Amino acid sequence: MSDIKVKICGLSTEDTMEAALEAGADMVGLMFYPKSPRHVSLSQACRLADMARGKAEIVAVTVNMDLDGLSRIKELVAPDTIQFHGSEAPESLAAVKVMHGTAIMKAVAVSEAADLEQAQYYAIVADRILFDAKPPAGADLPGGNGVAYDWALLKGLDLGKPYMLSGGLDPSNVAEAIRVSGVSEVDVSSGVERDKGVKDADLIRAFLAAAKGA
Repeated sequence: MSDIKVKICGLSTEDTMEAALEAGADMVGLMFYPKSPRHVSLSQACRLADMARGKAEIVAVTVNMDLDGLSRIKELVAPDTIQFHGSEAPESLAAVKVMHGTAIMKAVAVSEAADLEQAQYYAIVADRILFDAKPPAGADLPGGNGVAYDWALLKGLDLGKPYMLSGGLDPSNVAEAIRVSGVSEVDVSSGVERDKGVKDADLIRAFLAAAKGA
């Protein structure tokens, strides 16, 4: 069996969470961002997190959220990891880590090699870096836009921390993305949806099979 680690992000229903867990997802992402079609309420998130606890790593995905909001998520949902997907500074991540003792993942937007440099600053504080595609001009969402970048940019990258490839992945291209980039961790959201924000259990299963088989 492949040692590729897979995160299914933006899960919002019990049936798709069940599909992700049964198909072997290593990490499941719950989106706390009202502008996103994948946004979940705290009560929804608690139910979904309870399904996943002990079976997969629970990731709370946030965008420029204040400390009060982060504290509520930590207290009620008890995620294993908090993902920062906005313009948060490294100091903010450090503060949350000290306050909550939770693992930290930071998304870094990529379109060219120069964009990888800021990952070095975040890697000092974060436990994991998520390399996502830069959103298209005028996009409302910082991620989950189904946009890809040159996966070869990540080839041979050494941050001293684990990192994930995200952006434009789907069941048909994830094996190629893993081959080209050399990564051992991948993340998907829009690539396993039949409509924007609506996950598809069959696509989730297909993605996990393709990634794990790579």
